[in-house]
This record gives sequence, structure tokens and C-alpha cells, in this order.
Amino acid sequence: MDAADGDWKVIAMKQVEQGKIDVVIVGTGAAGFYCALQLPESTNILMITKENVEHSDSFLAQGGICVLKDEDDYDSYFEDTMRAGHYENNKESVDLMIRKSPDTIKKLISYGVDFQHENGKLVYTREGAHSTSRILYHEDLTGKEISTKLWQRVTERENVKILEYTTMIDLICHNNTCYGLIVKHQDDTIEEIRANYVVLACGGIGGLYEHSTNFPHLTGDALAISLKHGIALKDVNYVQIHPTTLYSEKPGRRFLISESVRGEGAKLYNKNMERFVDELLPRDVLTGKIREQMEKDGTKFVWLSMKDMGEAEIKKRFPNIYKKCLEEGYDPAKECIPVTPAQHYYMGGIWVDIDSKTSMEHLYAIGETSCNGVHGANRLASNSLLESLVFAEAAAKQIVVTWEDIDYDKEIDLKKYDDLDKLEEEYKTMVLEEMERMDQKNV
Repeated sequence: MDAADGDWKVIAMKQVEQGKIDVVIVGTGAAGFYCALQLPESTNILMITKENVEHSDSFLAQGGICVLKDEDDYDSYFEDTMRAGHYENNKESVDLMIRKSPDTIKKLISYGVDFQHENGKLVYTREGAHSTSRILYHEDLTGKEISTKLWQRVTERENVKILEYTTMIDLICHNNTCYGLIVKHQDDTIEEIRANYVVLACGGIGGLYEHSTNFPHLTGDALAISLKHGIALKDVNYVQIHPTTLYSEKPGRRFLISESVRGEGAKLYNKNMERFVDELLPRDVLTGKIREQMEKDGTKFVWLSMKDMGEAEIKKRFPNIYKKCLEEGYDPAKECIPVTPAQHYYMGGIWVDIDSKTSMEHLYAIGETSCNGVHGANRLASNSLLESLVFAEAAAKQIVVTWEDIDYDKEIDLKKYDDLDKLEEEYKTMVLEEMERMDQKNV
């Protein structure tokens, strides 16, 4: 795949130079790739990403992906999702996600995704706030497994091209219709890309935080650009903190200790090695309990013990976590590891309907960038990958059934984008101020 990547860049650049694209997808995470795969192979698709392909949070997802195992589990799964979201969820979106989950899993398997099996049957695990085991997984690298396999399938499509290190800095809009986007390339050159449809799959906002499990370049650019053009947003102040990330004094992205670890029996202890909480509480509730305990103890972390699993099971079930802990000087098979809350996921975003369409014509948003109301005020563990895929497919289907070629012949003044550093800071400020405004409004 690496060898072909250079050729792709040349082909993609020629494609842009030749004129309008059918669909531009901004982002190369699971949502973006899945959307591209659901569009007809006759569609001329360009995908762009701010860094390299693998620097997407989808590749970092550890725990797994939920699925409706059978009809008997529907009511329980629906209620678990609603309860975790404090009943602020969009019921129609929740229903669609759950109903579509079996078909989505079948498609993933057909694309080559390897979920854990035993004796020819899928194995399910459980995470916090789930009333039963309904989560499929691949070791502790489920996101990487899914995203890599989707990426591989995309590389087999001649109609899809990818440009890395290409940043969306604005949309081309007129009369509430999107006609393409303005991008910055790695050499800081600015270019316009005309398209019939634009799909925003840009990820979350972790780069706005000092401590986050996200890649630092994910700074909510799409939200700022939406604010700039009057595109509707929803729940912009709904940010999820993950209760257990590996504590470190080092700067940079925080390493996630998957909720599956607690789902498999890991325990949390205070500084006196006393268990102080139910480890399978919803994420926001557990985060609050951990912060209360740290304040009582006067510490920056609490202890997580995986020791009861045994060394062999830890290495088998959580090989990546085990390796990372060893790198940081902790052997989870023999000792507790320090964990602390950090920003993890964004439930808010660009408002979209059930078909992932934004309030602007010919503009769609999927994945963590979007807000279709599935998660409410707090995401249920392992619903993120599923939600991203289900609504990526919804976007692709809606684009197909409503297809129309559009054109905007006015010239764009690219000189106004000359000061890119200033523009990027303005975008960050816009997002943070809007989040603060909504926080104050909801007090």
C-alpha cells in the first residue's frame, strides 16, 4: 500500500487539475472509507486528509464495535444507549443504528475484518453501561483492524483517490449550496476543488485540549467553517471524557486504557489500594467518581489492576495495552497501573438529519464531525464505530438517490487565505468560544 501511495498522489493531483470531482470526502477514518465504498464505482471520488491516512482516531479505537445479536436484545440495547445518553438521544437515529448493525457487521466481515472467533462463532465482550455482552472486537486494536481493512478495499477501487497532508481551510458556498472546498497542501499552496458533493468526515476536537486521546491535528476545523457559513451545529458543548487513560507526565496524546479492560474484570483502587467504585458505570459517571477520589487522595491518578486476569490472558486479549504499559515502565500482569481521565470523544458537531445531510445543500457530515443525536449527552461504549459506519452508508445512499450535477462559475479570491497561521488560530478560537457560549446558555 505504501508503494502505491506515491502514484495515488500524482493521479489525484492530475484529477484535481482536470476539473470537478463528483464527491470529495474530507477525512480518512472509518466513516470516510466506508462512505467511499458504499458509493457506486462510477463515482469520481477524491479523499483528502490533514496528515497521513493512519493519523485518524478510527485507527486508535481499542474496545470494539456493538451489534444487535438478535431481536431479543433490541430493547436492552436501545435502553442502554438512551440511558448512557441521559435520554437526550434522537430515538430515530438510535433505532436506525441498532437495526442496521447486523448488516454492517456482515459487510465488514466481507471486507476482510477479522473479529474474535471461538469454534467458528463470534465472541462478544462487555463494556461499561452495557447490560450484556454485545461488542465484537479484534484483540485491543479493533479500530485499526476495521480501518485498515476498509483502507485496503478502497485502494482496490480505481474511482477513489487520496491526497494526504491536504487540509480543508474553507468551503465554496453560495445561496446555501456547497460547490466544493478550498485546501492547503503540504507546501502551503492554496487550491480550490470543485465538487458535486462534499462529505465532511474530519473527526473530533481533541487537538483543542491539553490532555486528549485524540491526534493533536484534530481541532474542529469543520465546526469553525460551519459557523462561518451559517451551517447548523448541535450540542457543541457535549464532550466526553474517558475515565481511564494511562497517566503520564509526558506532553502529547494520552494513551487509552480501553473500557474493555474493565469489562473483562479489571478493578479501580484509591491510593490506599481500596476499591472505591463500580467500574462499569457510564463513562461520564465513572469519570466524576474518579475525579472525586483523586481530590480526596490529593493525587493526579487512581490505580487500575488487571492482575486477576493473569499474564497469559492479558497478553492474548490486550497485547497493545500490555506492550504500551511495559514501555511506560509498568507490568500490568504484576502491578497496578496509574490511570486518569482525559478528553476522548465529541458527541456534538455539525447537525445532520437521518440521512447525514447538513443544513446546507450538497453537504454531508459523518462520523465524529457530525451530530445525528445517536449519543445524546454521553456516548455508550463501542457505539462510535458502528454509528460512523451506519450513517456513512446513509450519506452515500442519499447522495445517490438525490444526485444532481451542479456548477458554480464564479472565481474564488485565494489571496484572503494567505495568512494560514492566523486563520487556523481564528478557527480554534471560534470553536472554543461557541462551546463556552453553549455551556453558559445551558447553566
